[in-house]
Amino acid sequence: MNTTDIKPLTKRQGEIFDFILESMAANGAPPTRIEIADHFGFRSPNAAEDHLKALDKKGHIELRAGTSRGIFITEQARLNSQHAEQMASPGQLVTGEVENSSETHGLAVVGDVAAGAPILASQHVQQYLSVDQTLFADRADFLLKVKGDSMIDIGIFERDLLAIKKVHTARNNEIVVARIGDDVTVKRYEKHGATVSLHAENEDYAPIEVDLQNEPFAIEGVVVGLIRQGLQ
Repeated sequence: MNTTDIKPLTKRQGEIFDFILESMAANGAPPTRIEIADHFGFRSPNAAEDHLKALDKKGHIELRAGTSRGIFITEQARLNSQHAEQMASPGQLVTGEVENSSETHGLAVVGDVAAGAPILASQHVQQYLSVDQTLFADRADFLLKVKGDSMIDIGIFERDLLAIKKVHTARNNEIVVARIGDDVTVKRYEKHGATVSLHAENEDYAPIEVDLQNEPFAIEGVVVGLIRQGLQ
């Protein structure tokens, strides 16, 4: 779908589009077909799928096969939507544009993180980028280059840049940058008592279980946005 071909929605389609935005703002991921069906009282997920196909055809979303939550808001819908403020709520991954900058007041782009070294150590910084921070859910402190495919089901792909707000605590279901011993990873956070579960958004990866009483663990930050550079 060419995003310039965006077409008006019916009342029900608009309600479903709003629900998708609200789910992304609250959970950092779009809803499943079952969640949409349950929310609107549809008899089956097939009814939700029909509405999603209509939203795709009208240019408001893009449906991508092969992912469990393969619903992506198109750029034109994001820019045109009167719900832009909702889309910038905490937890949502907002795609932005960047331009190169040699000025050190830009955001540091962190690449490979060496074992045991602080995440913002100078040897990890590949460059600095000037970024429009209004694209993010909150003010970012640095950008982290994604490696691997463990979060592809919510649209985080290798070489994307994640906008990170540097904090040391997080709420359940937030997407965090976590350090387990000497390893740094990006996962969805869940804490129950003295156990932390770090969930991938790819069914090929099992959750990482951390015993806080016996394993070194720290939160380096939470994800407040996403930049797709379009690099090779």
